[in-house]
Amino acid sequence: MSLPDIVKRDEWLQARKALLVREKEHTRQKDLLNADRRRLPMVAVEKKYEFEGPDGTVNLLDLFDGKRQLVMYHFMFDPSWDEGCPSCTAGCDEISEGLLRHLGARQTAYAAVARAPYAKIAAYKEKRGWTFPFFSSFDSDFNYDWGATIDESKAPMMINFRDREELAGPGAAKMAWILESEQPFENPGFSFFLRDGDAIFHTNSTYARGGEDCSDSYGLLDQTALGRQEEWEEPKGRAETPHEATPDFS
Repeated sequence: MSLPDIVKRDEWLQARKALLVREKEHTRQKDLLNADRRRLPMVAVEKKYEFEGPDGTVNLLDLFDGKRQLVMYHFMFDPSWDEGCPSCTAGCDEISEGLLRHLGARQTAYAAVARAPYAKIAAYKEKRGWTFPFFSSFDSDFNYDWGATIDESKAPMMINFRDREELAGPGAAKMAWILESEQPFENPGFSFFLRDGDAIFHTNSTYARGGEDCSDSYGLLDQTALGRQEEWEEPKGRAETPHEATPDFS
């Protein structure tokens, strides 16, 4: 691995200031994108889903734990596996009590869901020392309906909001391996829900590299309908709006 060039302090400062301009532009565009995400419409979740947890069978409303919002991580854990996905595991190793408290302070619950039977999940959770809520969707339609398990005998293929035809379309050659993969296979991601009384609404999901923005409490809240719930003026316009028209939160 090559190392950065060695320069004098003045030259470094000039390069750093040039990068800062780009960083501020990125921050402004991200603020607008987050505002656009909060303006997404939502869809009522009318299907009844059940999960298995430490206290037996629960439903989707139970996963909110009385809070307004739910952040759900789609953890890759096929029922035939003895352990969870290494990449998903690495991400969940970083879920701390502090992160859960910060989400909870903004009326947002966190839960992971996987298709493996709960006995396997419980054993793996104990082995890893995890304390966050983790439920099984085994023997239900949940994973198939939410694009977390791809099995075309259960539901049409949908990978990051693209169906089989779109994945096979022009410019999608790099996705060919997905179309040829043996099914079922697991697909990681996050889904976000909002509760109004007992009514549940799906507000957003993110898959692929979109999950990289969900590494801390602010990143997760930015994906939700209510956002960070802090006192500042809502950014106006859309993400393509020239930055001169946007607040400078950087």
